Amino acid sequence: MARFEKKSVEISAAEKRTLGEGVFRRCEKCGETLPADAFTRNLEICPRCGQHYRLSAEAWIELLIDPGSWEELDRGLVSGDPLGFSDGTPYPERIRQSMRKTGLEDAILTGRARLDGRAILLGVFAFRFMGGSMGSVVGEKVTRLFERGVEHREPVVILSSSGGARMQEGVVSLMQMAKTVSALRRLQEARVPFVSVLLNPTTGGVAASFALLGDVNVAEPGALIGFAGPRVIENTIRQKLPEGFQSAEFLLEHGMIDLIAERRQMRATLARLLDWLVG
Repeated sequence: MARFEKKSVEISAAEKRTLGEGVFRRCEKCGETLPADAFTRNLEICPRCGQHYRLSAEAWIELLIDPGSWEELDRGLVSGDPLGFSDGTPYPERIRQSMRKTGLEDAILTGRARLDGRAILLGVFAFRFMGGSMGSVVGEKVTRLFERGVEHREPVVILSSSGGARMQEGVVSLMQMAKTVSALRRLQEARVPFVSVLLNPTTGGVAASFALLGDVNVAEPGALIGFAGPRVIENTIRQKLPEGFQSAEFLLEHGMIDLIAERRQMRATLARLLDWLVG
């Protein structure tokens, strides 16, 4: 397996507090200040309170799959610029900037791999690339995963972490919702399993399309999952939302997801689910 760079952490400025040039980090949930490597050694989970911080797509692949089994698929796909979009910087330049900054081609890595000896098709969103937004490339790569699942009768596992559809591509990005769901429908008709893992955050057009349509929907503790943000909903319905609304725990209680798996148990959880679903 190709070794990935050690970009195991994706922490925003609001999530990170450091002392001594990064030697220490303060947990945003419990307020404890701990050695930074205590988080790293613990898979970016706070050792005190269990708060889950974001892992990179590369780190997730390292964590989940059998060593030496990763084969990346569909490299070289690059978004077009259907709207000639510019927010002061032309969209193609935004893409190039994100590529240089992240070392990725777009907001998802897809490939073939083995998990506990079982062949799977795996997709992992990279939130650090434009907030994990779904444009034409992400939609195409997800669609191809489902199509390969049908062709090879291999289960599909996708780990989503996204702010939603990519506004710079306009209606083309929204079309990816229908495109991916149509491909997923064909996978379901072929009776090939799809396990959807919802990370923090999974929102917008990704949540409103394939991410909540798994045969089993798994979430990490505390993950934000939903379509519109809480403030938008409150302003629309003019009501105060319940405590913890859109958290993984709230969705589990209300039947929107099937289970919550702590990160250190995710590989074993997925292996067990695939055993049940595939036999």
